[in-house]
Amino acid sequence: MNQIKENRAMNVAFLVYDQVEVLDLNGPLDVFVKANAVIPGSYTCYTVGHTVEPVYTEANTMAILPNYGIDTCPRPDMIVIPGANPDQIMRYLQDEKFQDGILKWVTAQYAAGVIIFTICTGSMLLSQTGLLANRSITTHAMLLDKLEEYNPSSTVKRDVRYVDDGQLITTAGITAGIDAALYVIAKQQSEEVAAVIVQLFEYQQSQKSS
Repeated sequence: MNQIKENRAMNVAFLVYDQVEVLDLNGPLDVFVKANAVIPGSYTCYTVGHTVEPVYTEANTMAILPNYGIDTCPRPDMIVIPGANPDQIMRYLQDEKFQDGILKWVTAQYAAGVIIFTICTGSMLLSQTGLLANRSITTHAMLLDKLEEYNPSSTVKRDVRYVDDGQLITTAGITAGIDAALYVIAKQQSEEVAAVIVQLFEYQQSQKSS
């Protein structure tokens, strides 16, 4: 995994799109925000949508105004891709606009060396991009069989919280995104920084990874 460049915050872009799952997004986002509070200047976090138009979260419970669109955002060092309801994810796999817009941008960023960090069903979104090919990956338990079906060359890990395959990190369902984000902070910063965040969250962290 890429380390933070000396004297520069790591740019962490959080992808938002229609019907995104709120905890998938906000759990890891808050981990990185807290890390930057503990070590000021370590992370710059921002949201990225296809455009800067509002997007609605799952069940239309709230709207998010992205900080940037994919054509205007600062170059990320890491892109965090939260998931959505499995039925919604499967619809996005057939959505040419989504594939040709957001996912084409993600693929280009990956080719430029950007770390891709998917949360929950977010990994399934990448099934037609080629980014999961020949990788060890995971997702929410409800989509593990579909992930395997769509990515026959990949090794789909079951009964794990997250998988670190270098430039690609994938997680199991929802709260596993918090565990993986804490893991990333411990790896990039220190175990001590991650422990401080766990205390701030009053969180019972799971260590089961692959």
